[in-house]
Amino acid sequence: MAGYIIRRVLWIIPVLLVVSLITFVLMKSTPGGPWDREKRLPTSVVNNLNEKYGLNDPLPVQYIRWLVGWPTADGFERGLLLGNLGPSYRYPDRTVNDIVADGIGPTLQLGVMAFLLSVVVGIPLGVIAALRQNRLADYIATFISVLGISTPSFVAATLLVAIFSVTLGWFPTGGWKGPEYWILPTLALALAPIAAVARYTRASMLEVTHKDYIRTAQSKGLRERSIVVIHMIRNALIPVVTILGPLLAALVTGSFIIELLFSIPGIGRFYVVAIGQRDYGLIMAMTMLYAGAVAFMNMVVDVLYAYIDPRIRYS
Repeated sequence: MAGYIIRRVLWIIPVLLVVSLITFVLMKSTPGGPWDREKRLPTSVVNNLNEKYGLNDPLPVQYIRWLVGWPTADGFERGLLLGNLGPSYRYPDRTVNDIVADGIGPTLQLGVMAFLLSVVVGIPLGVIAALRQNRLADYIATFISVLGISTPSFVAATLLVAIFSVTLGWFPTGGWKGPEYWILPTLALALAPIAAVARYTRASMLEVTHKDYIRTAQSKGLRERSIVVIHMIRNALIPVVTILGPLLAALVTGSFIIELLFSIPGIGRFYVVAIGQRDYGLIMAMTMLYAGAVAFMNMVVDVLYAYIDPRIRYS
């Protein structure tokens, strides 16, 4: 198992390099630039800014500078491999490292809370729907799942604010100052994941229900609770775990629209602004953070398979 984990970690490196290269090329190919304004800057100012940040250099030189670093008159400018995420063109008084350090806390907190809510609600909802197939509980769970998947997060957020903030006045409309500020963003972000987890759990449980070992356990006279907990849920969790890894990575690396709507000072809000304003350094940093989280969580999911199902072994 240790050798497998080491190989998977090493494979993440070329994956991230390919992602960074593709992102860099697409980013530079998009029309517009970081100095575009409603009121155009003088050409001399734009040229001076491009020269200062090295944007006049060939694209391979710019990529190598961002990735590895570059010698300067004052020494050596570090790149991504040495922990420097580069400058922010739209926030000249802050580096990308500063922006990520300031925003990663609220984003992680929001993502983890939404993930836990998705698991705590989604898995039992799917289990109940499968055990009560074609009954009222199944119909209610299916309706909730379809509603959650069909409703975009920004629509859910708008409805929650309109009902619980504007009409009832129970929760504030935005900010991140305390528990009362966390409830609505977490609900809005977790609605679709709850529906997805519930649907996967229901489908997996229904498939496991018809297995021979379940019939054998029932013929032995085991209690229904023991059969469900020990035999059915554990084997049904493998397809569910497959989606939980990427889901957690997506939630903790930036709930872009939710953070923007609720004025949460996380990295997702900066990512949305960076794309619109062509802040190249911030775009690259956020993309690499997301890609790294997805690659790492996929590895964790594969490792968890061996613990959930003893038949799975990695050489």
